[in-house]
Amino acid sequence: MPQDNRKYNSMSGKKSFSYLLLILHFLTTTAAASSSAVLYDIYPFIRVYKDGTVKRFIGTEVVPASVDPTTGVRSKDVVITAPELHISARLYLPKYATSTHKLPLLVYFHGGAFFTESAFSPLYHNHLNSIVAKANVVAVSVNYRLAPEHPLPIGYQDSWHALKWVFSHSDGNGNETWLKNYADFMHVYLGGDSAGGNIAHNTAIRAGLEHEMVHRVVIDGMFLNCPHFWGKTPIGNEASKPKREALMESIWIHAYPNSTGLDDPLVNPAMDPNLSKLRCKRVLVYVAEKDILRDRGWYYEKALRKSKWDGVVKVVEVKGEDHDFSIIFPNSRKAKIVLRQLASFLNQGKVLDSFAGHLTAVPSN
Repeated sequence: MPQDNRKYNSMSGKKSFSYLLLILHFLTTTAAASSSAVLYDIYPFIRVYKDGTVKRFIGTEVVPASVDPTTGVRSKDVVITAPELHISARLYLPKYATSTHKLPLLVYFHGGAFFTESAFSPLYHNHLNSIVAKANVVAVSVNYRLAPEHPLPIGYQDSWHALKWVFSHSDGNGNETWLKNYADFMHVYLGGDSAGGNIAHNTAIRAGLEHEMVHRVVIDGMFLNCPHFWGKTPIGNEASKPKREALMESIWIHAYPNSTGLDDPLVNPAMDPNLSKLRCKRVLVYVAEKDILRDRGWYYEKALRKSKWDGVVKVVEVKGEDHDFSIIFPNSRKAKIVLRQLASFLNQGKVLDSFAGHLTAVPSN
């Protein structure tokens, strides 16, 4: 009998142990499934999981600074130090730059829906090489931190600190020789595409509000390529594209969780009481006919005029194209026209008055 009890107890113990392993396996599997569950998905940009993991679908590749073999443009990377911040940027210098003839300065903010891309990605490295070569300008491509790890307004703050660092060289001080020796701070331009266009605009607004920080600098102009502006109430054809409309709303809500909403002045300039403070003389806006953001570009022009801002604004609509086409397909015929126009604009050409409308007549490729 004791022997039978020992056998029974042994079998019972094995069953209990197996049951315990089954429970542990179930709990572990459930926890893993829970932690890997998707919190939100903003394709084609990012997917965020409940455990905090972030998967970026685009814009993660980087290329080193170099001498571009096609254009001869030189580039190098710098770290911009600010209180408790370490912001980076890539600087560009055209092939025949000389210290005896200073060149216009472009400060550029990359796109990527506030979530993706960088100043070091192939897409933007190639884009800046092309602009610098064609326009013969010095350029600073700002690498602001990205949401969701660094939600807005961090990207705006980084960009403002970067601009202040650039402008700190205007009186001959600062530690960056390319800016001191080659950049003309009396002819400065801001530029950006998509989310970067939004950041460029808001940085120019802040420059107007804190003008004492940039008093030794003249911002001649700003160009915005398919800028990311939005609003609570649909305008134009936005309501006819519900999927894209939902995507735009999701981008802003998750990039800036503490925002006041879709009519936050940072994303809807028409709601900004300080719009007239925009600190630049000329604004060139590119919109693409098939882009969900098209109508917001036109609305931006109307809002600027209504604000009594003291400057000149022009919108150029590119027929038959979609968002950021000139950056994604730089070798297309229309992209090359855009590049020529930007070169003219950055050299105080007549693009706002005469050449701009030419793009609408270019046939589809």
